[in-house]
Amino acid sequence: MTFLYILVPVAVILVIIAIWVFNWAVDSGQYDDLDGPAHSILFDDEDPAHLAAQPDAKPTTSEEQRDLAESRPETEDRESRF
Repeated sequence: MTFLYILVPVAVILVIIAIWVFNWAVDSGQYDDLDGPAHSILFDDEDPAHLAAQPDAKPTTSEEQRDLAESRPETEDRESRF
């Protein structure tokens, strides 16, 4: 029975620490964007639509988009390399 005098305060302290760590993580922005990193891996970095969707990307003109499309290898070329 005497072990409860030690275990209960230790458990309460651990719960308080866990709540404090969770509040720190939320306040520091750890949970701000959960889907962005998971979805960004799916897009090609040189894709004009992906570049336009990025907030810090400069706007591309239609000529730049055409140049990017022409510089990328075709799908058949990608498949033949593997």
